[in-house]
Amino acid sequence: MIYLVVKDFQRSLDFYEKVLDMKVSETNGERFAVFNNDGLNICLLNGYYDAKHPEQVKIKGESFPIYDDTVSIANSENSRKAFINMVVPDLQKEYDRIISLGISEKKTPIRFLNVFAPYWYR
Repeated sequence: MIYLVVKDFQRSLDFYEKVLDMKVSETNGERFAVFNNDGLNICLLNGYYDAKHPEQVKIKGESFPIYDDTVSIANSENSRKAFINMVVPDLQKEYDRIISLGISEKKTPIRFLNVFAPYWYR
């Protein structure tokens, strides 16, 4: 599973439905959503939900702010840095599809990397 703490839950749902070309598999209100893509689960956690709904939150055990303070995580400069690798038969075709969706504000060209083996990515 890949967990992503998001700032804008609805916008993130829309983004991943378009990128993954599938509807969300399960939601828990506007707190949590799962995209189950043949066993690769991408999970979105609304970083603000628990703070906005403290009456719904029950915590047992020690708190670890580095993991538990989802508001700080969502607001972090580093919160949007996640890599999700998906294999596609035609990278240029998938790149063009993503661009055509109008959901990517920052675009880079397809690049080549050879560390242990040749690797094309965007």
